[in-house]
Amino acid sequence: MMPPEEESLAGGGEGDGGLVLLQALKSGSTRKGCDPFAQTQRSKLQHRRARINQQINKEMRMRAGAENLFRATSNHKVKETVALELSYVNSNLQLLKEELEELNSSMDVYQNDSESISVPMIPLGLKETKELDLLVPLKDLISEHYGEEGILFEKEIKEFMELRQAMRTPSRNEAGLELLMEYYNQLYFLDSRFFPPTKSLGVFFHWYDSLTGVPSHQRALAFEKGSVLFNIGALHTQIGARQDRASLPGLNQAIDAFQKAAGAFNYLKENFSNAPSLDMSAASLNMLVRLMVAQVQECVFEKMTLLCTQHDFLSRLQLAQEAARVEDVYSLVHQTMTQAHVKDYVPFSWTTMVHVKSEHFKALSHYFAAIALCDCPAASDAELPEQEKAFIQFHVTMPDGPSLRVLLQDPEERRKLGKAHLKKAIMKHEEAMRIHGLCKILRKMDILQEVLSFAHKRSLSKYSEIDHEEDFFETGDAPDIHPKTLQKPEIKSPNFSQVKVTDLFHRLGPLSVFSAKNKWYPVRRVHLMRGENGFGFTLRGDSPVLIAGVIPGGCAAEAGLKEGNYIISVNGKDCKWSKHAEVVQLLKSTGEEGVEIGVITLQGSEGPKAADKKAAAMSLASGLQKSNKENNRKSLMNSKSASTLLVWSKKSKRSKKSTYGVPFTAVGDNEAMY
Repeated sequence: MMPPEEESLAGGGEGDGGLVLLQALKSGSTRKGCDPFAQTQRSKLQHRRARINQQINKEMRMRAGAENLFRATSNHKVKETVALELSYVNSNLQLLKEELEELNSSMDVYQNDSESISVPMIPLGLKETKELDLLVPLKDLISEHYGEEGILFEKEIKEFMELRQAMRTPSRNEAGLELLMEYYNQLYFLDSRFFPPTKSLGVFFHWYDSLTGVPSHQRALAFEKGSVLFNIGALHTQIGARQDRASLPGLNQAIDAFQKAAGAFNYLKENFSNAPSLDMSAASLNMLVRLMVAQVQECVFEKMTLLCTQHDFLSRLQLAQEAARVEDVYSLVHQTMTQAHVKDYVPFSWTTMVHVKSEHFKALSHYFAAIALCDCPAASDAELPEQEKAFIQFHVTMPDGPSLRVLLQDPEERRKLGKAHLKKAIMKHEEAMRIHGLCKILRKMDILQEVLSFAHKRSLSKYSEIDHEEDFFETGDAPDIHPKTLQKPEIKSPNFSQVKVTDLFHRLGPLSVFSAKNKWYPVRRVHLMRGENGFGFTLRGDSPVLIAGVIPGGCAAEAGLKEGNYIISVNGKDCKWSKHAEVVQLLKSTGEEGVEIGVITLQGSEGPKAADKKAAAMSLASGLQKSNKENNRKSLMNSKSASTLLVWSKKSKRSKKSTYGVPFTAVGDNEAMY
């Protein structure tokens, strides 16, 4: 059941034709993704991605079979036939890889529809997954592990499966992100309820690599979590790319989206190990984090350009340093993309785009330096100290020539240095255009060509303006500009608590007891008659209430109740979620006919040794507190040391209805005799 505050959502996927529907049912609410049949540009791309993924999967199975046959046979004719088939399959795989690369390079589909000219951003496509039928496995586990009728939980299982189906097609807005977050948070409860540490559920999670289309499957729920988290990051990139960066609100939203994308990929890198697919490997995620940070830095430069209303000397220097900072981070991304473990599966258009941007922004940094020197008046005596201070930190190495004071106050010296910066800017513009021309996909991107051409012509025009016929000096080499930014990118980790969810399977009972990691003996029904001293036991805790002590010779002891039993029903009323006071009230309201209570005992907690420890803890209050601290410390140490091949170390959020409890000896409620 969804909480009331989550029962209404924002509308549809603006700009991509998909409506996000929230269907209110008597039993709760079910989120819906975009219409998978909507013929939008973005949905067509995703359909093509799914088709290519399926074809790659088919060809890889054929290749595996052919390779096995080639190794197994000793017949030369068969070997020749299989070798020919393998070459054909490998050729098909190469063609499919090129088609997927072209698909990953379709950046223009994800950009905004504004008429303003902006350099395109690089978005990621969503990972595709196969449908998953959990009905039978979960019903079987509920019957086997929880002792409940699995058929009674069909509604909850189907609701979870509908949520999974919806998250495969999230809308490109906040509602789509909420949908992915909701499913991710539900996986925490699914993990706690249905994935025992010593037994497999027998379900495989299938996901396709976002960059290569290669299928992967694992039984570990961590793979499902990681893939959903990857899609959260990918959806943030699409939201960032679609913003209108010609306006300040659009730029702020783009910055926020790319920072959150970087946070999702970084969180995935730090918490997910031994990824089965290349797009989730540490090297790939590291590249994606750096790419997102670079795109944030580019948006910051555009923001500073919009905010820079004063065309004074210091403002121009600041823009030049901002551009140099963008060039610096894109150079780092380009180095990362050309590393051995990354370059083979990153689309060539991405690598080229990043290289083009690196050269483009280096050209812009020199252009704004030239504008500051040539278009702004020479420094007056009053302005000189402030300009000197800024100019000392402006270049990586100080330019050759006169002293700084002379340079700032002599218009001719300023023109000479400005001309040197423009010469370098033009060279870098031309290099960016040359690299751009090497990539067939980027050549088709008219808006990028337009941006590069405009910047190049602007620098040429300025150079012609300040170039004098009587200039007989040789234009020197301008030093590089020191990168500096007023707004450093922030890697924003996912805020899992922003989407509140309720455990769909809360009817099974509190997770502190009724979880996959715990085992308990079958429910015992015990009939008690109230004696002179009551029922003869003490109770402690909530949800479920615990029998903390049994008086020897009392009614409870004679009926076989033991310390450590959990009360799950009173006179047929389910008490798994009942508070201490509620259970006490039910017991007090019984008449002469007595009361029937249902109890369970966790396996491993009923031995004499355990009982002695608990009795000792109950008898000494000070010892109890010391024991509690020690137990909690040990349990924390044990949980930290436990690790598996695939580990998801997220601090999972807790719901109101299902919370992890502490051992009953650590419960702070006062005991009461009944």
